Amino acid sequence: MPSGRRRGQSRARSEPLWASGGAGSGAWCPRLPEGAEITMKVLYCQQNSPGEEVTFVFQERENLPPTRDNDVKVQVRACALSRIDTELLSEIKLEKELLPVGREISGVVLEVGRKVTFFQPDDEVVGILPLDCEESGLCEVILVHEHCLVRKPEKVCWVEAAGTVRDGVRAYTALHYLSQVSPGKTVLVMDGASPFGTIAIQLAQHRGAKVISTAYSLEDKQYLERLRPPVEGIRQPLVARVIDVSNGKIDVAESCLEETGGLGVDIVLDAGVKLYSADDESTSKSQLLPHKHDIITLLGIGGHWITTEKHLQLDPPDSYSLFLKGATVSFLNDEVWNLSNIQQGKYLSILEDIMEKLSSSVFRPQLDEPIPLYEAKVSMEMVQKNQARKRQVIQF
Repeated sequence: MPSGRRRGQSRARSEPLWASGGAGSGAWCPRLPEGAEITMKVLYCQQNSPGEEVTFVFQERENLPPTRDNDVKVQVRACALSRIDTELLSEIKLEKELLPVGREISGVVLEVGRKVTFFQPDDEVVGILPLDCEESGLCEVILVHEHCLVRKPEKVCWVEAAGTVRDGVRAYTALHYLSQVSPGKTVLVMDGASPFGTIAIQLAQHRGAKVISTAYSLEDKQYLERLRPPVEGIRQPLVARVIDVSNGKIDVAESCLEETGGLGVDIVLDAGVKLYSADDESTSKSQLLPHKHDIITLLGIGGHWITTEKHLQLDPPDSYSLFLKGATVSFLNDEVWNLSNIQQGKYLSILEDIMEKLSSSVFRPQLDEPIPLYEAKVSMEMVQKNQARKRQVIQF
């Protein structure tokens, strides 16, 4: 890969069958020839039976269905990859033989339905495709309902827009809706060097909170210690204390209580927890996770524990400890915004605020180098197995 290339620039791009044109941030905005028939490659997830490991396959797709009244036809410029939760899809009866892959997209509006009021051709947009969407973001042209999109700021590149939007929604859900981050609060972000952890740290610090984070390796520790606010002249790190748990000898609860003068932290964002004793946890990563008792111990009075562990089980002594502290446990499932449209306006406001913070450099995402479409299958296999440490983004 050329050494001078900045993030957001493509490795290589072969121009499709349509000519370039248009405007907006110097963007390359293609236009489909009138009545042209095109064939596009689309990536799908295939699961033949429940519990079986999923595979990813490319299939060819010819043309799009007619644009409906509220649809926006978007030429995708970048699409971020996220793990497909087959268990959730099965639970809400959305499983099928072929699942579209790639839901966080950024691109250019080519055409709008007759009832669309928010967008017009040439607009640059970003959004997350809903769970029941038939479209794959890993396709050059897709149809999206207008209420799934917001405008992309001109100064934000395609890759950063697509690569930040989901982690931004998760961070807002955790810190604004499941807890109330504010100046003076202390926030513990587990695995802060992950793509989600990085955005959560930046949002919490921007809101005036003191941030503590754990690191799973020396590289992660050095990355977290280098994080600085976007304001020039301020050298104070974003993370007040980085707890290196890679050697398994550091007690997270003890370190947090020491950092807070014994008061405990106000908000905990975990990256998974040990549910059982160390002897029962098999994988190397699970050995680095804190035990649920440690998290309860380090919580302060009135604290909020935001967990990503969907199978969390609390014993009566755990519940009693939380009761004595007046603490709460909330489950972080950012898909709730897409499972119901009752708060669609609030959801779109979150997307707009994420883009504004990306534009002003409050958010600086943890992204890997842009990936061409022909490598999407290999990259998605890594993402599905949780083997990618940085956010993977396909650029067209």
